[in-house]
This record gives sequence, structure tokens and C-alpha cells, in this order.
Amino acid sequence: RTRTFLAPEREPREMRSIKTPIHGCIALWLCIASVYGKEPAPLESLFNGKDLSGWSVLPAGQWKIEDGVIRGTSRASEKRHGMLVSEKSYRDFEITIEYKAIAGNSGLYFRSKYDKRASKMKGFQAEIDASGKHPGGLYETGGRTWVVKPDRTSKAFKPGQWNEMRVRAQGRDIIVFLNGVKTAELKNDSGSLEGHFGLQLHGGQRMDVSFRNIRIRELH
Repeated sequence: RTRTFLAPEREPREMRSIKTPIHGCIALWLCIASVYGKEPAPLESLFNGKDLSGWSVLPAGQWKIEDGVIRGTSRASEKRHGMLVSEKSYRDFEITIEYKAIAGNSGLYFRSKYDKRASKMKGFQAEIDASGKHPGGLYETGGRTWVVKPDRTSKAFKPGQWNEMRVRAQGRDIIVFLNGVKTAELKNDSGSLEGHFGLQLHGGQRMDVSFRNIRIRELH
């Protein structure tokens, strides 16, 4: 059954995230712990596959849950950015997300903050675009704009298919992988060290993008 979530005219509410631990890779964790003397943090799911618990919907656009997948759509006549924002903020982490971009420009925001006056997010985003333009690049909204712009002809991107993006941010070092290929890396970056995750529907474009298997491991 499909559930639809229409964007309310409000900013995100601060409330406790609902997180579902993902059990697995225990043998690997124990191996790492034996080497480093400390067990790594477990993987957690940021999407339960049923509803948008732990997320806030910002204007504009429309978000649906279809067969365990988050699907975001909006019309080209909608000038505002639509955003789905995590209610919890994060500092150091490794996040993996699968996406399928059918139409329009999107992105995975991280360490970002909500700008109430502009009604949009400010901060880093790892680039997602249906055309495969600069896939996995790093763009700073409300700041430096393009920080890392990879080749638009990157063979890592799979048009119209599911793609896996992984972002690791620890301290001031950031690295992005798309389908196992490194697409961006920053050392000693000057950007924000903490903030929210966000999934974008770009204003002024026909948007159709889906997300699934959103998993995070916090780093300490």
C-alpha cells in the first residue's frame, strides 16, 4: 500500500529519532575490535521502510512510501526546494544510501542546517542527478557552491538504475564513493562539523527520485 506525505508549511520539529538497529557483520566487528581494542558502533537504519518516523517534511513537493522505498516528486512549476530532513543531527559518521534518479536534480545533504528565513537547507550535499552530471560531487548550498566537481562522464553512475552512494565524514576529512568508485575527497575542510541529513527535491524542475537502504554508522 502506498502512503503519501504532503509537505506542510513548517520547519522541522526537534524530536527523538526512531532508529532501528541492523544486526549483522558481528564477526567482522569482533575482528576489528580485536585489532583496535574497541568495538565499532553498530549500523543503524534511518528509514524503517514503512513511514517517515525520524524525518521532517519541508516545503515543497510530495513524498510517498512505495514498497519499502521513499519516492519524492514535484512539478517544474514548484519553485521551492522540497526537503526530507533527519530530525537528529550527526557529527562523524559513515552513511550508505541507495538512490534511483528518474528526473531532476537531487542530493544527499549532510552536516546541514535549516535556514528558516530562506526556507531551505544550508550545507554540504553529495550530488545526485538523473542526467549523471557530476555524480557524487560535493556542493555547498548557501556557501562555496561547487567544492569538488567530478567528471560528468564518470562511468560509476548507472542511469535509471539503483546506485549506491557512501559518504564518510570524520573530523574535517570527507570522502564520497559512488558504486564503489571514489568521486570526491576533502582533507582538512573548513565546513560545518555537525548537522542534519537531507534528501532534496530541487525547485523549478520536474523531480522523480527514490531512496532506500539508508544506513549509518556513527564514528567516535
